[in-house]
Amino acid sequence: MIAKLTGTLDDFGPDWAVIDVAGVGYLVHCSAKTLGALGARGEAATVFTDLQVSENDLRLIGFASAGEREWFRLLTGVQGVGSKMALAVLSALAVEDLQRACAGGDAASVARAQGVGPKLAARIVNELKEKAGGLPAAAPAGTAPAAPGSASADAVSALQNLGFKPQVATAAVAHAANELGDGAGLNDLVRVALRRAAG
Repeated sequence: MIAKLTGTLDDFGPDWAVIDVAGVGYLVHCSAKTLGALGARGEAATVFTDLQVSENDLRLIGFASAGEREWFRLLTGVQGVGSKMALAVLSALAVEDLQRACAGGDAASVARAQGVGPKLAARIVNELKEKAGGLPAAAPAGTAPAAPGSASADAVSALQNLGFKPQVATAAVAHAANELGDGAGLNDLVRVALRRAAG
């Protein structure tokens, strides 16, 4: 199975992109948010992928992060939610917002997605509520784990000590490190990461 593509953004449309990997163009279907994160034609691009197989079709779905891919898989596991509907939800809501909506039982936010009615939104929230806290928020593609002994690693440890799940703590600290830049101190990392993780 193809799990990730790294190459050049060759072309894109309203809900798809072509990633050129060593001369081979892979057509990937994407949410609007993933397309927005890919950049301009000719730029380097990385997408996490999921291969959808049906009787007469093979389709690669592309995501800006592994977290977004996990949410796509959860969404398509809900009765009545196919790949197009799942991408519509991920186009309307950032992964962090979707996670928050499911954890808080906020079906109205999920119903903002095109084609998702109130009943289906309620089913999505009800079925995914228990799983919402166990999945990482979307960290930017290519985010490396914190090096042991670094301020980022200490910040992740601090958030875990406060009761946040490892994936949530890691994603929050990664976002904080991106926001604050290299050389950010432990206290600043914890402060910004806490705000994000608790948000």
